[in-house]
Amino acid sequence: MAKVSAIENNNKKKRLVKKYAKKRAELKAIISNRELPIEERFKAQLAIAELPRNGAKIRLRNRCSVSGRPRGNYRKLGVSRIALRELGSKGLIPGLVKSSW
Repeated sequence: MAKVSAIENNNKKKRLVKKYAKKRAELKAIISNRELPIEERFKAQLAIAELPRNGAKIRLRNRCSVSGRPRGNYRKLGVSRIALRELGSKGLIPGLVKSSW
């Protein structure tokens, strides 16, 4: 089990990313538009720098939804390899059969 503080920090970052996603996308569109004057693009660059750093999507960490484990996650299922094995053994994941011989 991961530290609760690490899980909560990641959840806080998820909320910030969701909050600033639209604003950040608009500013990035202005910055990448080469037809606009350089002064306007520079102002957009300064505006995006004023936004909170934790509002950037790159700062998120994929974590297991069951245990909070930061490594060995399956993106499609949102669980770690260890949790996947346990849930598969209990028969809680449809279509997954744990192999044993």
